[in-house]
Amino acid sequence: QVQLVESGGGLVQPGGSLRVSCAASGIVFHLYGFAWYRQAPGKERELVARIRQGGSTEYPDSVKGRFTISTDSAKNTVYLQMNALKPEDTAVYYCNARHFYSSNSYWGQGTQVTVSS
Repeated sequence: QVQLVESGGGLVQPGGSLRVSCAASGIVFHLYGFAWYRQAPGKERELVARIRQGGSTEYPDSVKGRFTISTDSAKNTVYLQMNALKPEDTAVYYCNARHFYSSNSYWGQGTQVTVSS
């Protein structure tokens, strides 16, 4: 049974930092690429970070230079380090795992990040 469990969300002041984590189980970790998406109320889910096979990363302009995605294969965990947070970063953040060689894709349940003073 595949599980992606996000943690680390919370309330942070503008300009602050937060790291969210995604613990994966039930998959062969090195056969998957990972991504973080977010969804704010009334908006569509959007990509905020992706890490591909070989370790290359992708970020939209809205978070480039502020967010960093990384993985720890020893812990089967994906991280999203978020710095210089803005109120518009407020959203539920979701972890996604996609198999490199098939259409298998899995989602976590999400973790709430709120940026407010």
